[in-house]
Amino acid sequence: MLAVGLAAAGLVIASILTLQAFKENLMFYIEISEVAKGNAPKDRNFRVGGLVVEGSVTRIPGELEVEFTLTDLNEQLVVYYDGILPDLFREGQGIIAHGRLDDDGSRFIADQVLAKHDENYMPPEVAETLAKHAAAQEAALDAEAGQQ
Repeated sequence: MLAVGLAAAGLVIASILTLQAFKENLMFYIEISEVAKGNAPKDRNFRVGGLVVEGSVTRIPGELEVEFTLTDLNEQLVVYYDGILPDLFREGQGIIAHGRLDDDGSRFIADQVLAKHDENYMPPEVAETLAKHAAAQEAALDAEAGQQ
C-alpha cells in the first residue's frame, strides 16, 4: 500500500509540475485591436500579428535595430525589434511577432519576428483577424451608404 501511495503521489506531483510549466510557457495570440484597448498581459510574453504598414519600417544604419508598424486594418501597433529580420520580411505582408509591451504600453518589444514562407501563406491568426476587421469595415460602409 505504501508503494502504491508513493507512486500516486509522484504522479500527482509530476502532473502539477507539468501543468505549471505548460502554463508559464503558453503564449497567447492577442489582436492588435485588443492591445490598443489595453486588453494585453503586462507581465508575460504574447504574440501579435498583422500587416506591416507601407512606409513604416525605419532602421538605424549599421545596426540591427528596426521599428515598424503593424495593422489589423482597424488599429496599429508600433513594433521594435533588435535582431536579424527574416529574409521574407517586407512592407505590406503578414507577420507574427513574439514579445511583450514596453513599460508604458506604447510599443511592442519583439523577441522574434516570423514572416510567411511563400507568397500564398499568411499565418492563420492574422488572416482571421484581417478578415474580421475587413468585414466590419465593409458592413459599416454598407450601413453608411444605406442611410444616404
